[in-house]
Amino acid sequence: MLTRTPRGSSNKNHLLARGITLWRCIADDFEQMILIGKHDNGERLPAESEIAARYGVNRHTVRRAMAELSARGLVRTERGSGTYVRTDKLDYRIGQRTRFSEIVAAAGHEAEGRLQGHRLEPASDEIASRLGLKPGDAVVRLEIVRAADRVPISVATTWLSAERYHDAAKMFRQLRSITRTLEHYGISGYRRKWTRIGAAFSDAIDAGRLRLSVHRPILIVDSLDVDAADAPILTTRGRFAADRVSLIVES
Repeated sequence: MLTRTPRGSSNKNHLLARGITLWRCIADDFEQMILIGKHDNGERLPAESEIAARYGVNRHTVRRAMAELSARGLVRTERGSGTYVRTDKLDYRIGQRTRFSEIVAAAGHEAEGRLQGHRLEPASDEIASRLGLKPGDAVVRLEIVRAADRVPISVATTWLSAERYHDAAKMFRQLRSITRTLEHYGISGYRRKWTRIGAAFSDAIDAGRLRLSVHRPILIVDSLDVDAADAPILTTRGRFAADRVSLIVES
């Protein structure tokens, strides 16, 4: 006697075959649908029960997937109403005074900076050239994740001269701000000297920190900041989630 395969069973088997947890597979699928325009900004997503039936999973798995989409900044949940697509972008203005916390606050969001890692390392030829150092001179490397309303916006690798800023990691961990960290060293009013913008695909580390699926497009922003005397202070390579920001270059 033939038995009918329950609805959603084949979908579940397909997800399991991808070797990724079910909730993450569902989150990745909805992320892709949102980004290609199958769900518009402000649109209400199907109910949990409908998504659960579609994928052949329980509602707890669907809730975990929606929580992941919320962490990626792609949806918002209204209690008693449902889950809605959120694809509005943060206008990130790049000018002589570029401060993440000020940009985010001006847009009505709460800014956060978290130090993910740091180390002392010899300056590469490129970093030495930017900072006016000799190749091999010691530099402090900071890995910082910046978020708006807890949604990761960028991952930044920042280099500073170790001779002058040897405990920069300790100060940033306490102050959670590059601006306040530099003020600790007596530097205020620093400015952006140049910015170079490119694009790439995220690797596994950046994807994890930005809560993106691997190989998602990201914007690469290289920059150099200098003091009032035009002396280099720090140089940064930022990786921005391309679907969460609009970069605006001010002249």
